[in-house]
Amino acid sequence: MFYPNQTPHILIVRPDRIGDVVLSTGIPREIKKAYPGAKVGVLVRDYTREIFLHNPNVDYILSKDELLPAGKLTLSSIKKLCQFRFDISLTLLPEEKLNYLLFFSGIRLRIGVGHKFYQFITNVKSVYRRKYIPMRHEADFCIDTLRKLGVPAPDFTPEIFLSEQQKIDLSKKKKKIAGNKPIIGVHITSGGSAPNWQPEYYYELLNQLLSDGRFCVLVTDNKLPDNFPFGGEVLTPNVGISLNESLLNFAMTDILVSASTGPMHICGGLGVDTISLFCPLPACSPELWSALGNKAVNMLPSDGYCQTKCPGDPKICDFSGEGGITPKQVYNKILAKTFKI
Repeated sequence: MFYPNQTPHILIVRPDRIGDVVLSTGIPREIKKAYPGAKVGVLVRDYTREIFLHNPNVDYILSKDELLPAGKLTLSSIKKLCQFRFDISLTLLPEEKLNYLLFFSGIRLRIGVGHKFYQFITNVKSVYRRKYIPMRHEADFCIDTLRKLGVPAPDFTPEIFLSEQQKIDLSKKKKKIAGNKPIIGVHITSGGSAPNWQPEYYYELLNQLLSDGRFCVLVTDNKLPDNFPFGGEVLTPNVGISLNESLLNFAMTDILVSASTGPMHICGGLGVDTISLFCPLPACSPELWSALGNKAVNMLPSDGYCQTKCPGDPKICDFSGEGGITPKQVYNKILAKTFKI
């Protein structure tokens, strides 16, 4: 066990999707509070590394794709990780080959979630979720790995940082494209892990915002749906650009409308307000997955909708039909947040 007068090297392992990675961004901050001299590394996928790019509490960003090329554990991979001399690893998503990489690289204290057989034989100290209150937020669960060290870590709020140049560019870009109009971001697609509107519902919302005339409207998807019907009247600045470049466009919005997906969590980490479509089922609920770090409005279907209209699978539910979530309801929430109507 380490104590505040020591300077451990701690590696946070989070090799999964954007939203999950964002929810782990509070951990480096809490490590530095407990161990001011600590060195903190994160091990993530290439496509999520930019979430930590300007984080002042992160000293090293390591790539799973580089350490395990083609998913293979090699002696070269072990030697590369050994160079950092990590004392502790906090693994937020168990993966067998990563588990062996951490073990063979000489990390003395390895803490992970769950209890797989390969964790048992390598003496991983496990955090058991089943012992906890089931409706705690996922970011709170993530930071339990740090609490295993005896660090209280009461603040699990995510945070994403922009560079100083990005902050300068943000102000100029926002003024150029919107003037004094509020910017509404609409993110249409999702990774399929949560219920979401069909694109036509988003198009109806976009038409309402455009007809209103008081908003600058962005669609924030990196890849647009097929047959996207809007031309120059709706800006699409994230198409085909990197995540780091996209962060500036998310930060520029005043409100993001989306399903419970990665961009929602990005906006939470940037302090951008969100209006999000949520399913009330426990595994998908806002109690577990709401955006944090911002002013979040979470919209759910009416009482009884799941019993009468939902197809039974939250991954294919689209909130349509009587008692679902309508574009008009979301439009009214935007008015209420923006103009206090």
